[in-house]
Amino acid sequence: MDNFVVSARKYRPATFDTVVGQGHITTTLKNAIRTNQLASAFLFCGPRGVGKTTCARILAKTINCTNLTPDAEACDQCESCVSFNQNASFNIHELDAASNNSVDDIRNLIDQVRYPPQSGKYKIYIIDEVHMLSAAAFNAFLKTLEEPPVYAIFILATTEKHKILPTILSRCQIFDFNRIKTADMAAHLASIATKEGVTADGESLELIAQKADGGLRDALSMFDLNVTFSTDRTLRYREVLDNLHILDYDYYFRLTDLLLLGNLPQTLLVLDEILRKGFDAHQFVVGLNRHFRDLLVCKDAATVQLLQVTERVQMLYLAQAAQAPMSFLLSGLSIGGQCDMNFKQAKDQRLHVELCLMKLASLRDLLNWEAMPEPAATSRSSAIAPATNGIAISTENGAEKKNGHSQPDSAQPGNAVVETPEIATNVPDSNVPEPATATSATAETPPFTSEPVGNYQAAARPAASRPAIPPLPPRTAAPATGTPLPATSRLRSTVGIGAKPQVVEAEVTVVTGERPSQPFTVIALQAAWQTFAVQRRQQTDNATEQIILNRDFTLDSYTISLNLDNHIQADLFVSMLPELLAHLRQSLQNWQIQIEHAVVMAEVKKMIYSPQDKFNYLAEKNPALHKLRQALGMEVDY
Repeated sequence: MDNFVVSARKYRPATFDTVVGQGHITTTLKNAIRTNQLASAFLFCGPRGVGKTTCARILAKTINCTNLTPDAEACDQCESCVSFNQNASFNIHELDAASNNSVDDIRNLIDQVRYPPQSGKYKIYIIDEVHMLSAAAFNAFLKTLEEPPVYAIFILATTEKHKILPTILSRCQIFDFNRIKTADMAAHLASIATKEGVTADGESLELIAQKADGGLRDALSMFDLNVTFSTDRTLRYREVLDNLHILDYDYYFRLTDLLLLGNLPQTLLVLDEILRKGFDAHQFVVGLNRHFRDLLVCKDAATVQLLQVTERVQMLYLAQAAQAPMSFLLSGLSIGGQCDMNFKQAKDQRLHVELCLMKLASLRDLLNWEAMPEPAATSRSSAIAPATNGIAISTENGAEKKNGHSQPDSAQPGNAVVETPEIATNVPDSNVPEPATATSATAETPPFTSEPVGNYQAAARPAASRPAIPPLPPRTAAPATGTPLPATSRLRSTVGIGAKPQVVEAEVTVVTGERPSQPFTVIALQAAWQTFAVQRRQQTDNATEQIILNRDFTLDSYTISLNLDNHIQADLFVSMLPELLAHLRQSLQNWQIQIEHAVVMAEVKKMIYSPQDKFNYLAEKNPALHKLRQALGMEVDY
């Protein structure tokens, strides 16, 4: 039986033209050889498995070839090329710096450089993993690297350029290798599969290329693994998925559908299924954030090209992106990012992920978009439908048209108008509730609150459960063509110490038009402010919020200003600022009200602890103490 050779070695590129995904490197090297403008030292840096050492060997072979092709490629027939292919070349020396990183190893290399080549024009020294050299070895190598003999060329390769001394970098011609694109890698795997007689579909090769994360050597290793796993030398998507232990797209599509419906029980069951299959919870959170990012990318036709998936999966992303409101995706990315950052610090990591899913499932009630139908349980292919059947169409006057009926816009609390596409179904379903009328939808609108949501369906809350902040009145008509854009309210956050604040501004869109701007008194403002404080106490019972809401503020025209003590109070105040602003504008019937806050941190004086500090403090008041200490030859007792 013949010895098996892995694909990474069997199909290792032998010429510049066969190098995958590094055209900017190979073109530069070929031009340098053709014009005889070779540097004395090269540095190849980049991720693992992208062709650094391979290009170094091809360069070493090509520059000693005596019969170069017009395209600056080696002929593979001259004596130098034949000896190189047989690993018997005396002009090419490879050194592994990971195991030869001392000063003595570099001195031995410098001694070899003194002797000219016996045959050929150049002596080439390839030093792999050069960042592993010690600082003393780097310093011993400096002089030879800067002024080598005319026949010596050094090619350094590393994955960590930042660990190399700047003095070494300044003496080298640096080439940065890129991660290989998924499409290029999949095409290369397809050509190898054809040569090996392996049947593989495009999705399987695309999956292997994505798992390799830009490294062709890793992709070839996974390709060999899956070919060995298959009994009939056929790569199937589902088998590759299980063999590489990858979480499928379908899980994230199902989970997003459930989150959009606010169905928390089924969401937790999907998470349990994922964890029981042995997938890491942290990787699941990272994948969910990536899924939200891809959906956000599909919101605009100009950014769909950033989605590196197959055409079939791209259609699934476009269909779900049309269902997911922009506010849900942005809030989901924020919640998922916090879960990702705090995952390793959590004591109960599963509970930490479940809490993240609870917050995501409650976004439907908090952001208050209309109910969507249950997704079909048989296949996700039903999500791909013509625009007239599956996606709501916006009319010219701004209202959405669904099944032939126009629906007016609705204003959200805090003057933030969220426009979300709706999904229309042409198949009757008994489980889908009938769309509510405009009157009932207004009456059943849940209050915008920071409390956990107890009901995950679109049901009306009891009026006595907690006081609801009244929503803003709906817009009477959509803005006509040529109407000026909404005004912009600046919510200013000032951070500083003492009397030198630093102003950071954030803009919030405020819908203006025919809404009133009635004058009000400070007493009326204080009463409305106190009413909001009472409501927040009944809703959250947060002591920090009450400290913020019970402090003094000033009124200048329609601008309210107050000072906060620290950044924690500022973050909490920003989170409840939309609700507070909506309440004050509604209560006082004035939509020009603005709120500014500033963080004024008190300067902390240094306390005197050590004897040296005490002496310096006394010496500032009486400088003669320094002369007394010097005259007596005394030292401060530590």
